Amino acid sequence: MRNAEIAAALRELSVLYELDGADRYRVLAYKEAARTAQDSPVSLEQLASEGRLTELPAVGKTLAEKIEALIETGSIPAAEKLKAKFPPTLVDVTRVPGLGAKTARRLFDELGVTDLGSLGEAAEAGRIKELKGLGPKVEENVLASLETLPEPGEDSDRRLLSKILPIARELAEALAAHPASGRVEIAGSARRWSETCKDVDLVATASDARALAEALAENQLIAEERAGGEAGAQALTHTGVKVDLRVVPEKNFGNLLQHFTGSAGHNVQLRERALARGLSVSEHGVSKLGGKRVHRFTEEAGVYELLGLPYIEPELREGRGEIEAAEAGELPELLRLSDVRGDLHSHTTLSDGRNSVEEMAEAARRRGLAYLAITDHSASHGFGDHVTAKRLAQRIKEISAFNESAPRGFRLLAGSEVNIGTDGSLDYPDELLAGLDWVIASVHTSFAISEREMTERVLAAIEHPLVDCIGHLTGRLLLRREPYGIDVARVAEAAAANGTMVEINGNPNRRDLNEHHAKLAAEAGVRIVVNTDAHGVETLDNMQYAVATARRAWLSADQVANTRAWRSFAPLRKRAKKS
Repeated sequence: MRNAEIAAALRELSVLYELDGADRYRVLAYKEAARTAQDSPVSLEQLASEGRLTELPAVGKTLAEKIEALIETGSIPAAEKLKAKFPPTLVDVTRVPGLGAKTARRLFDELGVTDLGSLGEAAEAGRIKELKGLGPKVEENVLASLETLPEPGEDSDRRLLSKILPIARELAEALAAHPASGRVEIAGSARRWSETCKDVDLVATASDARALAEALAENQLIAEERAGGEAGAQALTHTGVKVDLRVVPEKNFGNLLQHFTGSAGHNVQLRERALARGLSVSEHGVSKLGGKRVHRFTEEAGVYELLGLPYIEPELREGRGEIEAAEAGELPELLRLSDVRGDLHSHTTLSDGRNSVEEMAEAARRRGLAYLAITDHSASHGFGDHVTAKRLAQRIKEISAFNESAPRGFRLLAGSEVNIGTDGSLDYPDELLAGLDWVIASVHTSFAISEREMTERVLAAIEHPLVDCIGHLTGRLLLRREPYGIDVARVAEAAAANGTMVEINGNPNRRDLNEHHAKLAAEAGVRIVVNTDAHGVETLDNMQYAVATARRAWLSADQVANTRAWRSFAPLRKRAKKS
């Protein structure tokens, strides 16, 4: 049994427990165990056979027994008991955005809703809005969501890039270390740094292709080989990720890497360009139509050069005008991770972070940053761990004291991530905000208001003289929560007019602004900053995802404000211009 199947069963059990009104900590325990199972690079079935399941985080004795029962019998007894109490299809109702298990249970008890079909019928008949505490907005949301909700299991193999990239890198490194290996590169959407991916694509050369394919099958991350031979291999990891390894001669490496990097849209446009020149381009090479000679390249640049184009960076290959820009000599010199000098969004144990100020500062300095803004949450952000005005004033003094003895070339900034109220108001008085080096304002509550109300809410913050930046503008969580309604074009126009910056949040669950909005904002004249939203020292590495989004948005270092040293960045802040 694959880890992905075990994770799905544990997720189902967590929902069933919640439908049954179980203690929230039990529900959370099973949700966390499902995440552990999904992300474990080692086979849980193997661990179970060795009696080692409790070595996994979030898996105690009771959970281990349930996993063992699932592996042995194909089901969990506790889940079967609950399925006798509730229709298993009721779990699907909780997939509708805004309908948690408690609401699904109410709909079951009061309206007889048992599945998505009966949910739709209840909404169409106007019965949901009659329930106290739900109302017409919930009913409208149900009807809208049912039109776009994927079928159970549909696209469920799509994962965050942050889940796919470590697997791809580990497999690529292992294959590159094999004696038969020549070159090994990650291809596909992971190489383009897409927000989500379905699988891992690897392109390689080898002195013995079959041996390299066998090495993939024997890797500890792989649960099963689905095909193998001299052309490569296809396999499945324990986490349910598909892996496709293609092995080609060195002379063909550039052609194959270009083709399997994609995207499909980019490759279609490249083929159309080739056809207009009497050429045919494919993974096997470039040839004249009707001719026998095939041009093969060890490097991708050869493919583009033959078609009269300069090299196009993988992040741009989405069929969004990059070929025309390349032909006109207008491709941007994209932002690089090494260009970034500071991080302007991070949290410590003062709110919901996992590390102290000193630990975050040292980790940022080790990564080569020249400044780091500590921006713990303000009082109304809705998560419980927040900073009172009195405590924030104390933090300002602590950071000032830190800077007096800070290592040369590094500076901490006293900041705050201030929640934007529904009326656009901020949590702290202006006198306190004025004492900060940096204020980033974000929406954390009341997502269900109208697009007009949300836009006005954010515009009020943009116009505030002490707000330096807007954080994670659309509030989305990839694969989990859709963005709330907001007029991004109006926001960009106002931000440019008021000198308010807007961030690309590098949390791989967010990447917000997305590439489309970031490009729109930059073209409107908004100063963009790339941030990590780090809640621990390890998540300072989120900067790679912020930079990736900026690159996919065609941004250069000049368009990203925190590529500047602090003495050059500080005057760009709104407060500096008004002082």
